[in-house]
Amino acid sequence: MYHGITTVRLFSKYYLYKKAILIMNEFDDIRPYNDSEVATVLAKLSKNSEFIDTLLSIKHPRLYRWLPWLARPVISYALRSAFSKMKKVHDLHEAIRQSFGKLLIKTDSFLTISGLEKLDRKTPYLFISNHRDIAMDPAFLNVALIDDGRDTVRIAIGDNLLKKEFVSDLARINKSFVVKRSIKGRREKLEAFTKLSRYIRYSLITDKCSVWIAQREGRAKNGLDRTEPALLKMLTLSKEKSQNFGAALSELNIVPVSISYEFDPLDINKGMELAEKHKTGSYEKNEDEDFLSIYKGIVGKKGAVHIAFGDILKKDYLSADEAAHTIDKQIIKNYKPHATNLLAYHKLHKSNHKTEAMAAKLECDWAKITDEFNLRIGALEPMCKKIVLEMYANPIIQNINQKQ
Repeated sequence: MYHGITTVRLFSKYYLYKKAILIMNEFDDIRPYNDSEVATVLAKLSKNSEFIDTLLSIKHPRLYRWLPWLARPVISYALRSAFSKMKKVHDLHEAIRQSFGKLLIKTDSFLTISGLEKLDRKTPYLFISNHRDIAMDPAFLNVALIDDGRDTVRIAIGDNLLKKEFVSDLARINKSFVVKRSIKGRREKLEAFTKLSRYIRYSLITDKCSVWIAQREGRAKNGLDRTEPALLKMLTLSKEKSQNFGAALSELNIVPVSISYEFDPLDINKGMELAEKHKTGSYEKNEDEDFLSIYKGIVGKKGAVHIAFGDILKKDYLSADEAAHTIDKQIIKNYKPHATNLLAYHKLHKSNHKTEAMAAKLECDWAKITDEFNLRIGALEPMCKKIVLEMYANPIIQNINQKQ
């Protein structure tokens, strides 16, 4: 009798193990790298000539131009030395955490947080946020979680940003999973998004790991934060046949998150891109533009940064539009305005009692920020300047319109 029970238990454990392996194999092309892959991936990165040349061209452009043959082995050795201490994904995150504080000081930036205390520590959440910066939005979210003694999130990133192998490796070793946006065929898209939906649900429900995804495809370069209903429809592609839309959505523990930056390191770049689109109807990216945008977003000044965690979505929503509207309301309501937002608004519109009330709540050096902001936009051509001002002012406009 006892022997029979033991056999059943062993078979059950073996079955669950095999099932887990099959599930992980299904997601091999999109999932983050796991601990067993860290050493191999880091070793590959330390030898990747394109990665080394990119680091050299950014950090030491003169050395890269005149003595690349001498500098490359030095950079490769430095990478191997740094990577030798990292055996697990957690080790990489710990190294990032330690350098993050220095980065904030170096870039004259600091982070404040609100609303996190409402969330249970043991519950995995799907954080859906507005999107300003490719790398720093989830990075600041992770810092907020780590500082509160919580685990980091798995991060959704579009394959349009992962065209270079070393960029893909860097992202996936940092708990990022791939969103295949570049697929063209209708059937292929449905298959890819269904797999993505299954992976997100698997991460939350089976792996008990929180996930971050932006509320829309691409950054909100105009400062208007709106959730795409298609995102929420994608999340329910993996639901059980017996589930309705609302039930499938509610078990994902969706929490809207608002991220606001006093200064956007890429504000001028975004303004020039949108101005070019307005003039010519299109904008052609340079080959390395996405990677350089990621780098500039990391090292550029952000000033005050605030992350506000909203309330978990509990209602049994009937449609994606209804759920998207609720997420938008929370993101707009919880968005913390900065002096730059109000300065931009007042350059485009008359001040009113609502914006004056917002300004009164801010504790900052208005004179210093005003001078810096004016210097930042002063040399821009009129159309680009107007677009940049709108980019900063639009969160204020959304907040005012929502309260009316």
